[in-house]
Amino acid sequence: MKGLIGKKVGMTQLFEENGVVTPVTVLEAGPCVVVQRKTAAKDGYEAAQIGLVDPSAAKRANRPQRGHHEKAEVPPTRLRREFRLEPESEIKAGDPVLVDIFEGVERVDIIGVSKGKGFQGVMRRHGFGGGKATHGSMHHRAPGSIGMAAYPAKVLKGTRMPGQQGNRRVTVKNLTIVKIDSEKNLLMVRGAVPGCKGATLVIRKSLSNKQAQDA
Repeated sequence: MKGLIGKKVGMTQLFEENGVVTPVTVLEAGPCVVVQRKTAAKDGYEAAQIGLVDPSAAKRANRPQRGHHEKAEVPPTRLRREFRLEPESEIKAGDPVLVDIFEGVERVDIIGVSKGKGFQGVMRRHGFGGGKATHGSMHHRAPGSIGMAAYPAKVLKGTRMPGQQGNRRVTVKNLTIVKIDSEKNLLMVRGAVPGCKGATLVIRKSLSNKQAQDA
């Protein structure tokens, strides 16, 4: 299994014996369960659909969701994601997916939705320096020129403008695993990850690290 579903618990610090402080993000990695096993013969590709175990999911599950989980003989889950598998993989429906899949793995990729910051101007959204703040200037935080006058006489597509900031799918790559707590299903990674506390994340083994090993 290449990854699983987790939640962001928050950030803290870990102190080493030599006094070095490491900022880490604590993730609740699973527990998850395989809800469906897809095969090349039936579905055209090899993959496993896993669900995040949630005690309250059974109350909100509708009849199609209940039937889907009953095939695998697992309790209903609220959130499901799919991970590709190798053809020779022996993973089957009903198998648990725990944080111990990251044992021996150095780096992971974290996929989540960033915090929404609403409509923002170009200074906060793109880091513009702004205009003069003296001598009667009326362009303290304005973007300045956004196009040409004669040709092509339009605002080009992709021009940096004010607009919605955040609330987008973000992938943070190559985060170092600092500590794994198998008893509490906790994974601690160095640095920050997208989303607020309690946000749902997809945690997978780093693709860049895999490519480096294959090379």
